[in-house]
Amino acid sequence: MLNACVLIKVVPTKADAILNGIKKVEGVRKAYFTYGRFDIVAFLEMKDYASLRSITGEINSFEGVRSTETLAEA
Repeated sequence: MLNACVLIKVVPTKADAILNGIKKVEGVRKAYFTYGRFDIVAFLEMKDYASLRSITGEINSFEGVRSTETLAEA
């Protein structure tokens, strides 16, 4: 199993909808709001790097996501 953390910057008016959508993505163990440079953090668990690429692509496709930074386990 591979674990990763995705740090997400969003458009403020879309933050609630984005968080709710991210929580429904398969592979997301937990997600919540943060305060600082990033608005949302999501913790993922998946089988391999191909799955990680798919999940992060899905997160980036949400309307209102400005940018993401993914921190994967080595």
